[in-house]
Amino acid sequence: MTSIYFDHAATTPMIPEAVAAYAEAAGAGPGNPSSLHAFGRASRSRVTAARDTLARLLGCMPSELVFTGSGTESDNSALFGAAVAQRAKGRTGIVTTAVEHHAVLNACLQLEKQGFRLTVLPADETGRVSPEAAAAAIDESTAVVSVMAGNNETGTLQPYEEIGRIARERGAVMHVDAVQAFGYERWNLQSLPVDLISVSAHKINGPQGVGLLYVKRGTPFQPLLHGGTQERARRAGTENVPGISAFAEAANIAFRNMDERIRHVRDVRDSFLQALQAELGEDAFQLNGHQELRLPHIANVSFFGMSSETLLMNLDLAGVAASGGSACTSGSLQPSHVLTAMNLSRERVQSAVRFSFGFGNTREEAEKTAKIIATISARLRIS
Repeated sequence: MTSIYFDHAATTPMIPEAVAAYAEAAGAGPGNPSSLHAFGRASRSRVTAARDTLARLLGCMPSELVFTGSGTESDNSALFGAAVAQRAKGRTGIVTTAVEHHAVLNACLQLEKQGFRLTVLPADETGRVSPEAAAAAIDESTAVVSVMAGNNETGTLQPYEEIGRIARERGAVMHVDAVQAFGYERWNLQSLPVDLISVSAHKINGPQGVGLLYVKRGTPFQPLLHGGTQERARRAGTENVPGISAFAEAANIAFRNMDERIRHVRDVRDSFLQALQAELGEDAFQLNGHQELRLPHIANVSFFGMSSETLLMNLDLAGVAASGGSACTSGSLQPSHVLTAMNLSRERVQSAVRFSFGFGNTREEAEKTAKIIATISARLRIS
């Protein structure tokens, strides 16, 4: 049976180099980085080397990086950590967008329950938020502004740098959820008007269960987890040494090969869309999200006359893995909050499927998937 994995926005396969780095660290013997003996020092050296690598790639100081257990933890740590610290200064406003990942949206809703004033910026039909709307919402009482870099469902890029400048001028802490954009954009965090950035290893062919939070030096921040003094007392808990080692290896390769990686996924994506047009006709489907300002590896497509649930089930039976949206909510029958926030028609929302491409995918797979979709479409029309 066909086996095609087009769900890289949910998680990516670990590359061999990352697997080798993980196995080497895991097989090196016991070692807690906080221990003072030789075993502990060896583990600490691995964590330090990984932190140095990631700092070099991101253009920041190693001391500004905090290892976490996931992108979700990084988002929550950023939002709660900055909001609580800012509240001590009398700032109680939270500004975010309607198209954020639930790791941000639900954290913001929880902050609202704790007495913070929440403002959710709307998105246009491409999924973009307006810097002007952000400027109207951010004031002297705003504690934290959180705007994602690239959307995990549509790939639409946000004007987070422009909004970050506004936040900085008004004394608000700027957070960016860059989990989906990590590995597809180059940053020099020292010069970027951003105070907190969340990323995750498993989106760039690294291991699951490892995240990273950039905390710019001087940013008001209180730890989310309380316990030991690991990560400069910003994240209690013994570090995942094998995962961190593999994360750094995957990131090093992703950044070294970024241009080639972008060309590859864009070629697969464009081949897929061209094949859909040839097989179905251009009036049978619609690409959702911004047509130009977008991540190269995501194609969110609405197929008119088919429900996403039915199409996904038939694709799975045919050996093609895709998604109805965020992997964190795709198990539910609720429509995508991202597409709903974009004010798309009910038909487009309910017929949308996300295809996301990456390491190991080919143009041949893209063309084959388009043929499979055409076959499914024809079968459903007959039935």
